[in-house]
Amino acid sequence: MLRNFLLAGTAALGLAVSAPAFAHNNGHTDDHGGEHASELTAPPIEYTMWTLENGLRVIAVRDDGTSTVTTSLWYEIGSKHDPQGRSGFSHLFEHISSRKTENMPYNLIYSLTADVGGTRNASNWVDRTNYFEQVPAAYLETMLWTHRERMANLVVDEQVFETERGVVKEELRQRVLAPPYGRLQRFIIPENAYDLMPHRRAGIGSIADLDAASFEDARAFYEAYYGPDTATLIVAGNFELETLRALVDQYFADIPARSDPISTAVEQFEPEIDGPRSIHATAPNVPLPVIGGVWKGQAITHEDAPAIRVLMTILSGGENNRLANALVRKGLAVEASGNAPMFREAGHLNVYALARPDKIEAAGEALDVELAKLRAELVSPEELAEAKSEIVASSLRRRETARGRAFELGEALMASGDPDYADRGLRLITKVTASDVLRVAQRYLDPERRVTINYSSGPEDAASYANPVPMPDFGTLPAASAPIRSVKPEEAREQPPGPAKAPSVAPPEMVQSALSNGIPVIAAQTGNVPIATVSIVFPGGSKTDPQEHDGVAELAASLAASGYHEVDAQTIAARFESLGANFSGEADNDGTIFSLTAPTANLAEAGELVAHIVKGALYPDEEFLRERARRIETLRVTMTDPTGVSRRAARTALYGDAPYGSHPQGTPESLANINRSDLVYHRQHFFHPERMQIVISGGLTSDDALAAAEAMFGDWVTPNGVGLIVDDAGGEALAPRTIVVDMPGSGQAAIFVALRAPARGAENFDALQIANAVLGGGSSGRLFEEIRTKRSLSYGAYSRIEGHKDGSLLTARAQTRNETADEVAAIMLTEISRLNEEDLGQELLDRRRTYLDGSYGRVMETSAGFNSIVSGLLLHGLPASDASRLADRLAKVDSAAANAAARSVLNADQATLVVVGEAAKFLDDLRKIRDNIEVIGLDDLDLSNPSLRKVIEE
Repeated sequence: MLRNFLLAGTAALGLAVSAPAFAHNNGHTDDHGGEHASELTAPPIEYTMWTLENGLRVIAVRDDGTSTVTTSLWYEIGSKHDPQGRSGFSHLFEHISSRKTENMPYNLIYSLTADVGGTRNASNWVDRTNYFEQVPAAYLETMLWTHRERMANLVVDEQVFETERGVVKEELRQRVLAPPYGRLQRFIIPENAYDLMPHRRAGIGSIADLDAASFEDARAFYEAYYGPDTATLIVAGNFELETLRALVDQYFADIPARSDPISTAVEQFEPEIDGPRSIHATAPNVPLPVIGGVWKGQAITHEDAPAIRVLMTILSGGENNRLANALVRKGLAVEASGNAPMFREAGHLNVYALARPDKIEAAGEALDVELAKLRAELVSPEELAEAKSEIVASSLRRRETARGRAFELGEALMASGDPDYADRGLRLITKVTASDVLRVAQRYLDPERRVTINYSSGPEDAASYANPVPMPDFGTLPAASAPIRSVKPEEAREQPPGPAKAPSVAPPEMVQSALSNGIPVIAAQTGNVPIATVSIVFPGGSKTDPQEHDGVAELAASLAASGYHEVDAQTIAARFESLGANFSGEADNDGTIFSLTAPTANLAEAGELVAHIVKGALYPDEEFLRERARRIETLRVTMTDPTGVSRRAARTALYGDAPYGSHPQGTPESLANINRSDLVYHRQHFFHPERMQIVISGGLTSDDALAAAEAMFGDWVTPNGVGLIVDDAGGEALAPRTIVVDMPGSGQAAIFVALRAPARGAENFDALQIANAVLGGGSSGRLFEEIRTKRSLSYGAYSRIEGHKDGSLLTARAQTRNETADEVAAIMLTEISRLNEEDLGQELLDRRRTYLDGSYGRVMETSAGFNSIVSGLLLHGLPASDASRLADRLAKVDSAAANAAARSVLNADQATLVVVGEAAKFLDDLRKIRDNIEVIGLDDLDLSNPSLRKVIEE
């Protein structure tokens, strides 16, 4: 996929980056129906809405097919409301509002969700801030109680303010300052996309503004903006509507609206740019330069907004888009992207290419040519139809779950002021014509209204990209007047309500069958939304890569759609996207999985195309050589990211020359050794019907699923022999190491701890999963608690088990300032030792067991999630039926088993520690924790050599 680096760090904001993709028909009481040109449709979002006397809006989205409920509270408060000199403040307050209330001590909200098998989070963007949880349906009242607490009884004190300010500063360093293109996305683009709007400021803020903020500022912000009259509660999932109404009245009706309300409307307007201008921004650690442009856009409800969205989809949406075809496929750019964020009052367009220094000028010229074409001639009917199908299919995928439908409503409401825009917007998109696209291209991509941006490596200088229009004064807020609350003594606290009766929801029934030629198939109907996912599973993966050819299996999988029997990559991509289908191939250590997600109406056509690809991928030379060169450059970019380097270095250190030591994505050196014939050989001998298994699920019956699979592969036979797959890919355990990769100028340091663990099918694997959940499972894990919550040393710290067929890895990771790398490493090793030495009590294990079970259940709610779990089991040699047995297996793990598993694996002395960052800032202190440290300069690092050092030839 494109845009891996240009959009790095924006995932949390992605729902507002483009206008939501909408269904064609409104499911609200008032039916706005209509006929549309688009062949694809998404089911309407059926909801009920009412408003309390205090101004709180409530939206209910019922779904009795799920066992969960999502509660989300949306405030019409975003970064556009940050006071003068306090950029990032609404984001900071999103953190503050999640911490403690009069009846909830610090971070109780984490345990109230995780310990019942739920999850929670919050996010902040230009127009809004939201807080959301997804929990088993029985805990609906518990979650509503927490939202009442945070609305009516929030504690904003010095401790919360200082702790969360520290966490936000770490988030800024990790997501903006450390990644090579973080400043471009968060600072440079908004600074030049807007002149007078508050959207101009970085939503995440700046270190200077965060340092300048005070506790009194936080109190004032809360009183000015937070109340039921700026909020909308959206509840989606399995509940009775009358029960919800009663609970909402019980917990929210008595909360008073703001006593002295400040308008949330933005009065500024955005003027046209006087004429074209250019900037050249530089920042440290930018491996490849970027060239592009920014233009002023429109609000999401403007009459031109639907055509702008279609325009940008044609320009850069999916794989078959104009930028990919003109720049990336021709080898001029490593990546290219276009985007059109649209908010309630304003928006902008941006288009970029990332290229090698010797090609950046040619990439910029090619980009200009494509923009000129869009302004000079009508797009083709095929392009127009394809763009609309992509948009509808995107909506269809989101609406597969109740939570997805809730978020579409919430984003539409916050950006437009009307939840019905979640359906009405799609009707507008389906009416867009080629003439509309031409008109908006001429209007909004005018070179006379463009800010040309060049971005490359060099010293950081904010003045180099400063907008010549002076930054407006956005005003201050009245001082807070309400008394400061505090957490009540434990004996005086109101306790959260317990669970209600859980609804009975049957898990999807798995049907196991075989095609005419004997290929096994697992089918399940996982929902009613008309979308399906087909997964094609082949064992093997990167452990079959030949020596010094790391990346063969992954290239063979991901480039399979580059051509077959006189059908080229562009034709294939265009066909999938016209059908609203997504197709991808990916290899990990144990195998390859091809995945197709498509509307059920188009499944047969998309499936036929997939069958041709899997059976006969040819990897044409031109496509192969271009993509190989692009991936080499992409890997070089990855090697400027401390986290990416630490993870890859640890793999080599843990496995050495063993097959699991192969890097699935390859290395720049190994990719250079691969040729087209390697991929053809892999396809012929490892994509083989004798080893193949198929998983198909979604909004279709099992009979229809089996018929679809039969049509795709029921007649497949091949004379080719099967390729060799080794039995013990992990090899012998190697001695633990402590490795420092010196990366001068790195904005942060990455800490990665790794231990060998049992194979996924081992007897103690489930027990180890529970022990690991205690260590670093989510925001209730010990690593998060010790590193983020107590010390604000990192934005997050976690551990996980990378399950494999022939032996797994238990890894812990965090990112922090270079100066505190040793401290974070010490905490990680201490917590690993603690688990090894202490006895884990049954109550703690029960909570972590429920956490794992809930996490697993949420993945199983979508067809893609169901397929990923079942496919993983198949690759690891386990029965598909295990997918529905996790709760039973975890229930059998007692404290003795969990303690034994922890002691057999979690030995800090046997852990390999990798720290990547500016070594001079932490090396001396790290030596106090671990001796025999191997220090390797980034330029001397060789991931394919077990020593991790390049061999110096004499």
